[in-house]
Amino acid sequence: MAKVKKAWFCNNCGAESAKWLGRCPSCGEWNTYVEEIIQSSSAKGKSGGTRVSTGARAIPVGQISTQDQERISLHNQELDRLLGGGLVPGSVILIGGEPGIGKSTLSLQIPLHAPHLLTLYVSGEESARQIRMRAERLAPAVGTDNCLVLCETMLENILERAREIKPALLIIDSIQTVYSQLLDSSPGSVTQVRECAATLLRYAKETHTPVILVGHITKDGSIAGPKILEHIVDVVLQFEGDNTHTYRMLRSFKNRYGSTAELAIFEMTQTGLREVKNPSEMLIPMHEENLSGMAVAAMVDGTRPFLIETQALVSTAAYGTPQRSATGFDIRRMNMLLAVLEKRAGFRLAAKDVFLNMAGGLKVTDPATDLAVVSAILSSAFDLAIPGRWCFAAEVGLSGEIRPVPHLERRIAEANRLGFEKIFISSYNAHTHIPKGTRIEIEKVSGMGALGKLLFKN
Repeated sequence: MAKVKKAWFCNNCGAESAKWLGRCPSCGEWNTYVEEIIQSSSAKGKSGGTRVSTGARAIPVGQISTQDQERISLHNQELDRLLGGGLVPGSVILIGGEPGIGKSTLSLQIPLHAPHLLTLYVSGEESARQIRMRAERLAPAVGTDNCLVLCETMLENILERAREIKPALLIIDSIQTVYSQLLDSSPGSVTQVRECAATLLRYAKETHTPVILVGHITKDGSIAGPKILEHIVDVVLQFEGDNTHTYRMLRSFKNRYGSTAELAIFEMTQTGLREVKNPSEMLIPMHEENLSGMAVAAMVDGTRPFLIETQALVSTAAYGTPQRSATGFDIRRMNMLLAVLEKRAGFRLAAKDVFLNMAGGLKVTDPATDLAVVSAILSSAFDLAIPGRWCFAAEVGLSGEIRPVPHLERRIAEANRLGFEKIFISSYNAHTHIPKGTRIEIEKVSGMGALGKLLFKN
């Protein structure tokens, strides 16, 4: 009879310990260790035990085939591009995100809009009636005979039905609700999530069936469960965005079959997630008159260039202590830019409240937005509007210099395509190739001192 032993696991990172610890030595979180019952293997074989042959052979690297991997199209251009051209047979994809951001919507849209794939949709959170109601809302005119719904949480039953049906795609919503009867711990625990994911991975590799796992996230934004879950799967996609806005960004954090420098943008509508093929037209200014505190940044996320409006508000601190707030932008980087304006350019902002917002509720990490952020802050501080057909693409250094950014040709081409009249770049971009026929004016800036004169010289 198999022995049962106990162990302690960290709910945040999955670290294992033989006893309870107040502070996790791996991730540093407090009071995250919980006790779980683990069923060990029956009896370990002795040194002279029976060996099992797997049939694997070692071959020279030069004899390995280099043919392109077969891809399965999902009939979703944004998602296919994010995955590197479509689904790879036998791959395991993990989709994470906050509650209500669109994980279940996207996972159900995939089989509804891909009638050529026989899909087994396993739900451990909703009933079949709830899934039917959502399917009618997402795709009322699309046939649903290809999408088979199974409301089950026991892993052994799921795999038994999958081997009977032999689907072309298996979707699990969500991995935290699935449990194995071979383990005594509760669903969603570190042990259950790890073992269920490893078993589904073996099923995917043995049957060459792509598997999509929907995962929850913790309060700090990381995938819930052990960190090994992200190591097991082949692709990790995570939704970003604000529930109060309609735009959702699906970012690739890991992709064994493609680039991680890709980004897909969707808009949440009444009929589900709609692809945003041209995000620049959605994120640029939508007001008619020129207002102070507005500047447009020409940014690149991954390999996709698009323009986004930066909004700033500078006002006198009402209670003595100035407030600093940023939405969609790193607050620490904003404080750094304010310190550069104070020290290098002589603008007195220490007694001012500064609020910063990125249009659409998107999170921006591109350093090329620095110049647009600084320009928007100066525009609001002086209450002078920047022309709406101007945009910015440069990084700001600690000494006040305007630094060059990569992929400048793509930024200029995108701004030129949208009809912008002028783009401000670093004067150190001396070797930038400007395509012929570009109508946009290139304004080169060397430092913070010259920026204010160029913006408000009129």
